[in-house]
Amino acid sequence: MRAFRLGSYGESPAFATVPCPDPGPGEVRVRIAACGLNFADLLTIEGTYQERPELPLTLGKELAGTVEALGPGVAAPAPGTRVAVYTGQGGLAEAGCFEAARCVPLPDAMPFDVAAGFQIAYGTSHVALADRAGLRAGETLLVLGAAGGVGLTAVEIGKAMGARVIAVARGAERLAVARAAGADHLIDSETEDLREAVIALGRADVVYDPVGGDAFRAAFRAVNPGARMLLIGFASGDVPQIPANHLMVKNVSAIGLNWGGYLAFDPDALRRSLEVLFGWYAGGRLHPTIGHRLPFEKAAEGLELLRNRKAVGKVVVEIG
Repeated sequence: MRAFRLGSYGESPAFATVPCPDPGPGEVRVRIAACGLNFADLLTIEGTYQERPELPLTLGKELAGTVEALGPGVAAPAPGTRVAVYTGQGGLAEAGCFEAARCVPLPDAMPFDVAAGFQIAYGTSHVALADRAGLRAGETLLVLGAAGGVGLTAVEIGKAMGARVIAVARGAERLAVARAAGADHLIDSETEDLREAVIALGRADVVYDPVGGDAFRAAFRAVNPGARMLLIGFASGDVPQIPANHLMVKNVSAIGLNWGGYLAFDPDALRRSLEVLFGWYAGGRLHPTIGHRLPFEKAAEGLELLRNRKAVGKVVVEIG
């Protein structure tokens, strides 16, 4: 079977022909239909992600497909079940073996391409806003990088939770996408002063930040007392340093979230969150935005869209 593989950190991944695996104890084999790409895939390639698995490895942290074989001791999900899987690696291949416990059955109406890009982006935003920040109806949510894969889900989930949402993105086209996702107010980071614009809108109670850098620093200066700053990622490449005395004086909380890290200490929280989100999707409350669908042979182009920050919504590679 074909797989998109990384042989050495810092080098370009490439396609390889590898044996189709057999599932081991506790595993299922999934025929992969689609794989969602994430900024974390770029960090994995560069060797700067918080986890450095052994090489070579097959890239792709989240996928959707159909269960086709069960390993010893596995009773479910049954062959033929359509599932989404968060794997950490292995999604950019025609098939893969994964822990049965990580396979979440899909709603009947959810296509594979939507499911492939759903888990990390929507899961991150739901756990961050509902569990970590405790976002309440009527509060003001400021979303940085609001046209990106996770930013758009934060806009949508924030509105679903009853918040007033301020979306920050670069340029009119990206802001229009954020508006369509439910944003109440728009700030163009290319032409507007972020701090002044947020203050003019009444400041923010929760900040959702997958960007870091100057955007974080400006947002930090435009929050209400008691605000919660959610640190989701640092797509700008600039990890801001937060003065602890400023947190104290302003009664502001800085909250980190590594969604995948929950697998090590509270995997049930992720499963519960995904069950809620799949229910919202089935009920028509969520409308995922896939900005780019690419065939398997163009997986490298999908990664470049992320690297150059040209992606709008989710980037999904269709495999089978």
